[in-house]
Amino acid sequence: MHEPGPPRTTSVGEPVELAPRSPDPDGTYGWTVRDAPADSDLSPGDRPDPDATGPPSSATAVGSETPTAVLRAGETSRDDDPVVHLDPDAPGTYVLALDAPDGTHRQRVRVFPDERREADIRVPVDDLAGNETDPDRVSLLWPHNENRLALDRAERDGDEWVASVRVPPGRHGFGFVPDGDRSAAVHGECEVPGPGRPRVSLDATVVEADDPEESDRLRLTAAVDSAPAVDDVERGGDPDALDAAFLVDDRDADPEAVAAIESQAEGRTLSVPLDDLPDSVRIHAVPHGERYGAAETVRVEADETETDGSEAAASVALVDPNPTPEWAESPTIYEVFVRSFAGDTLPTTFREVERRVEYLDHLGVDALWLTPVLASPTDHGYHVTDYYDTAADLGSREAFESLVDACHDAGIRVVFDLVINHTSRDHPAFQLHSAGVDAYADHYRRSDATADVTGIDWAELDGGAAPDHYFEWGRIPNLNYDSPAVRERLLDVVDEWAAVVDGFRADVAWGVPHGFWKEVADRVPADTLLLDETLPHDPFYGEGEFDVHYDTSLYETLRSIGAGEEPAEAVETALARGEWLGFDDHGAQMRYVENHDEDRYLAEYGRAALRAAAAVTFTLPGAPMIYAGQERGNETYRGPIRWHDGDNKLTDFHRRLAALREAEPLLRDGDVRFDGRASGVRVVEGDADRVTAYERTPPAAGATDGGDADRDPLLVVVNFAAEPATVAVPDGAEADLFGDGNAVERDGEEGRRVAVDAVAVLR
Repeated sequence: MHEPGPPRTTSVGEPVELAPRSPDPDGTYGWTVRDAPADSDLSPGDRPDPDATGPPSSATAVGSETPTAVLRAGETSRDDDPVVHLDPDAPGTYVLALDAPDGTHRQRVRVFPDERREADIRVPVDDLAGNETDPDRVSLLWPHNENRLALDRAERDGDEWVASVRVPPGRHGFGFVPDGDRSAAVHGECEVPGPGRPRVSLDATVVEADDPEESDRLRLTAAVDSAPAVDDVERGGDPDALDAAFLVDDRDADPEAVAAIESQAEGRTLSVPLDDLPDSVRIHAVPHGERYGAAETVRVEADETETDGSEAAASVALVDPNPTPEWAESPTIYEVFVRSFAGDTLPTTFREVERRVEYLDHLGVDALWLTPVLASPTDHGYHVTDYYDTAADLGSREAFESLVDACHDAGIRVVFDLVINHTSRDHPAFQLHSAGVDAYADHYRRSDATADVTGIDWAELDGGAAPDHYFEWGRIPNLNYDSPAVRERLLDVVDEWAAVVDGFRADVAWGVPHGFWKEVADRVPADTLLLDETLPHDPFYGEGEFDVHYDTSLYETLRSIGAGEEPAEAVETALARGEWLGFDDHGAQMRYVENHDEDRYLAEYGRAALRAAAAVTFTLPGAPMIYAGQERGNETYRGPIRWHDGDNKLTDFHRRLAALREAEPLLRDGDVRFDGRASGVRVVEGDADRVTAYERTPPAAGATDGGDADRDPLLVVVNFAAEPATVAVPDGAEADLFGDGNAVERDGEEGRRVAVDAVAVLR
């Protein structure tokens, strides 16, 4: 089936990509506008515009001009582009038809009002004057132009360089890059006041009809929460303005049935007679107010049961269409930078990694994430030259599968680094593309050659455009997802390795279209973990796509605490910022202090701060991640693991954190609170700014299979200081479960005290 997937949501000024699933490169496709909002420039009958260029960069001030709606053809040489891009100009619902080889499919796009606001980013000229000379050009580099150098330029305004932008509310990290030299960039934050995104959760009940002649009803109720206020810039949303939009999936019912079901929504409640529901239907709830948020989806399945009178009574079962695998709900993840794992003498091979699986088991690891293992000319492996063959220096595919089997025997899952935003420029496909072979003309994205800063003498193709890439990554050109041939081949890559491994960590996930990830999520086996690398933190990759997300909010905060730039209590702000961004599940985050792209925390901030930061990742909801060497005292970010001269006490510290998390379900599944007993923790001796406390409590929704509701809450106290802190804790904290030399003592009227080295977990 080439149906284009679920209904999509966006806002005015933010384009959305639309594509058929299971694309046939040889098939014939056609997109047509069926309906558009009255205020839109698009009209029924409009088709993709082959001459339309991409939308204005979000970094370009639009002023008072009204954007123009465009249905853009994909960037290919085809006349019938299967992939198109909708740039909406008005709020409302756009309805499109896709004529595909297997018939006609409907695609709806719900568009909310423009969320962007105007701002100026200013940097003093003196900050960018290297060698006492002004740069010839200054580029704005940030996620809002997909980290493309020289695409958006700052202008000289007296003693400042200025870029005028339109972006949503929030704090947006940016770089001003002089003359394409990222090493000389000046970094800062653009602060745009406004509310965060709302979050939604669905509750479903079957309401019995009073009249036996009438059908029972399914009642879906959307609980919509406004964003918390984080600071003066990132304020909370207006709770009174919140609502929910219910969208029935067009793949599951005809347009008339969809309209009939959606018409029965009143505010945040959808109440539908069971007799009016298809046997299986997906319903999406989208929270919105001043801004809109990520949708939550349920699948409603018909479930007929026999009554005492042997008559079939209508009932329904509610199913999560994209559930997180049970094993992946809160695993301890261990990342291995493959080629340094065997140490400083032996070359790393799959066999050498397999011989160290016992160490991973001893450490308490649940999932092993391996950096890329496919053929590549680089040590790090992120420049792939063959998606179907393992790197020769690491070993054969059989040796890799032997490693996977050994991990499985030890109860450890294996996560594969999926690098499909780009390939190496040494990949045969790119070489054929550069050589002008027609069959590969559309396989890679092209961009304006005047914006290229690599200094590479690229082979000139039609139009003179240069290969598209991010930052200054001239060796890894971006693949073109507008090409159905590219999509087909990469879906085949996913199928190939999904049969071998247990999950995928998606490299540069932010560079691949949402629609493609939604298709991957529906395609992989149900017990496959999908972990995204999205920089910055973005909740929309959890909308039927990824199970677990890089928690850049906590990562950046732990770095700031380690550097002494923020107090330890900023951990609470980091979690609140995740909610402000629109994440509704603290457990869907990968918590980490370092990885293969970052400097070692130990080298930057010291052993005491590292122990505290690691303790935070293991005692908050989510999936803690250890980067290989973090626990051995490594100070070089990709250097060989310190096997013979490592820090065994630090290793044991991480092992005990993993063991405690395994033993205490509340550390994996419980809620987190910074009020209540946590607010009663007081530093008696030590640096109060380096101490934070929080409580892990039974889930608000009630007991899990482990009976968490019957467990006593856990009080966690973390100390980032080099010296132990003595803290007064509320009565009821009897025992330190971590056992790090801490002792809970009674001290007269002062209540109970505990000496906290790095962390205490009190019950």
